[in-house]
Amino acid sequence: MEELTTAVRQQHKFSVDRLQRYLSVKARVSNNDTLTIRQYSAGQSNPTFLIQTPSNSYVLRKKPPGELMPGAHKVDREYRVQKALFSAGFPVPQPLLHCTDVEIIGTEFYLMEHVRGRIFRDIRLPEVSPAERTALYVAAVEALAKLHSLDLASLNLEGYGKGSGYCKRQVSTWTKQYTATAHRDIPAMNELSDWLMKNLPANDNEVTLVHGDFRLDNLIFHPKEARVMALLDWELSTTGQPLADLAYFLMPHYWPTGLPIVSTMGSLKGIEGIPTVDDLISIYCRCRDIPSALPQWNFYLAMSVFKMGGIAQGIYARHLLGNASAPNAAEFSQCVEPLAKVALQLAHSRFVTGPTKDGLFLQTAKGQAVLQQVKDFMRQYVLPAQEDVAEYYSKHARSPQRWHPPEIIEDLKVKAREAGLWNLFLPSISGLSQLDYAYIAEETGHCLFAPEVFNCQAPDTGNMEVLHMFGSEEQKRKWLEPLLRGEIRSCFCMTEPDVASSDATNMECSIRRDEDNYVINGKKWWSSGAGNPQCKVAIVMCRSGPQNVSSRHGQHSMILVPMDTPGVKLDRPLTVFGQDDAIHGGHFEVHFENVRVPASNIILGEGRGFEIAQGRLGPGRLHHCMRAVGVAELALELLCQRATSRRTFGKKLYQHVCEHIAMIKVAAARMACKVVDCAIQVYGGAGVSGDVPLAQLYSYVRTLRIADGPDEVHLSSIAHLELRDQLKKAQAKL
Repeated sequence: MEELTTAVRQQHKFSVDRLQRYLSVKARVSNNDTLTIRQYSAGQSNPTFLIQTPSNSYVLRKKPPGELMPGAHKVDREYRVQKALFSAGFPVPQPLLHCTDVEIIGTEFYLMEHVRGRIFRDIRLPEVSPAERTALYVAAVEALAKLHSLDLASLNLEGYGKGSGYCKRQVSTWTKQYTATAHRDIPAMNELSDWLMKNLPANDNEVTLVHGDFRLDNLIFHPKEARVMALLDWELSTTGQPLADLAYFLMPHYWPTGLPIVSTMGSLKGIEGIPTVDDLISIYCRCRDIPSALPQWNFYLAMSVFKMGGIAQGIYARHLLGNASAPNAAEFSQCVEPLAKVALQLAHSRFVTGPTKDGLFLQTAKGQAVLQQVKDFMRQYVLPAQEDVAEYYSKHARSPQRWHPPEIIEDLKVKAREAGLWNLFLPSISGLSQLDYAYIAEETGHCLFAPEVFNCQAPDTGNMEVLHMFGSEEQKRKWLEPLLRGEIRSCFCMTEPDVASSDATNMECSIRRDEDNYVINGKKWWSSGAGNPQCKVAIVMCRSGPQNVSSRHGQHSMILVPMDTPGVKLDRPLTVFGQDDAIHGGHFEVHFENVRVPASNIILGEGRGFEIAQGRLGPGRLHHCMRAVGVAELALELLCQRATSRRTFGKKLYQHVCEHIAMIKVAAARMACKVVDCAIQVYGGAGVSGDVPLAQLYSYVRTLRIADGPDEVHLSSIAHLELRDQLKKAQAKL
């Protein structure tokens, strides 16, 4: 926080003692507490301060001292709108008090909570990766769409602004502001003002809450996630046309490189990871459920830059008056004319907004071609084989043969490899990006055994990535190459039955050096794929250091253990909701009893286990998520087919309406399901095994949500009954 604040500037100093006495009454700040006050270096209008006590932190925002422009610096409005938004659950700092007594610190002010998080002063985000830049911009535009979707009546803000005609008022307001503060005549600003007034948008009657200064540096993001924690600086907020906010946010995308504006507000052109305007407009419109074709987009852009010119002129005027909030206020005199010229160019440009072929998640040309090949292969060979595969596992339900993959899958693997659809997950071999492969993983999610057909099945993909990234040349030759050829399979042994494995530092399976060997002792479970007869090697996570070493994440190592090594024992297959998942090689409990392997089997070196695990988990999680999307698509497809084709009592399933009992039916079954699910979460892997009865209980209560009619039918009934009651009430009033 130090880099965002400075010592309180001379022109903004006030009596700390009077403030502390006031806060001791109004905000439970003790008179005995040491009050530390620093001023935020950013913020060009209302001076803002960080107030810290030994136990709490607050933010104080006040009017600037001295003569002020009419209608500006209304901190009472900021307080009102933040209070309404906080009550509605929108991300703003909690407002705590509003003080109109100018005797306290010399001006009116309000106090709010201090929200801890990340504030990016440079909207180009040079300190984060391209992927995070994308995520942060997406989160920002989603927050803006959420703001514009709020209902003014429910916020009790119906009289907060003047409503329709917002654009006309904005042009008039900023023309007056500019004229009142101009230090010299700028013809481009005059021409721009005239053009805007003559080209007002036809749809200026739309009214939502608007922020008025929506920029990336007015957002506080979560310390580690791309999630908006708070939207700041509500001085310019009012009600009116929401597209003005969107255009103001996207304005830097249109600035030419080298425009003399504050360095942290530079052009966004050509910066890797910053989403395109069309992408952000598409996301915004989808969130608001409105068409993505935005008429008169050039007007909104030109008005935004005009407004920026007016703000810059006002900042410079406050510098001349000696009450500017920012130390660099003098720089802004250089910005006004260049901004006006840029705005005129935008005004006379033609923009077409709407869906484009480009997008946030655009595949390479090769990725698109391979995806189409996979789709064709799935349709021609994989999906038609599902019935035969299901028959095979049904036939061998009680036989050890079930751990052997059926011949039809082996034949499909040969076909896929001949077609070049092999090892698609590994960029160095396939030539595909992770984004390319994400779409392919989604497609293979439509069939349980499809990933194996393309040699893209878990856990082998993760193990191959580990060996590719961290394995020695000998390890690659001995294990990676046959895995890539599909000649062998592997398993990953990490989770343990006797510890809480969600915290991987708890792992107790031990490894100790004995001359040229390592000796392993311990238990693992949920070792997926271990039951496949072709599973020839395991990657095992072991504790290799004492628990009291300085780094908790330097105590573990990963080592390669051939499955035929003496002391390796497949103890039992575990079930998931009664299923042994033999099609994926099962999930086994594996015991290691004095297992001795060569020291050369250690991967990367002792104490490097967590480093390896992070490299393995990243792509694997993406693959699982995308396959899950494919599973959901399949389930939805089946749902729609059933709902539109199945008839009972003379109607299609989706047409049925049930009785009032639906309400308790939905509530009770969902409550029970949630409770059992929470218990399963606490038990972890054991929760879905046969060792405790939770899996059976979940199966029972989940079935309750289908027995006597599915939840969705009952919810439909409830909605129908509620609508009927509301209609009766409306008719009664008439």
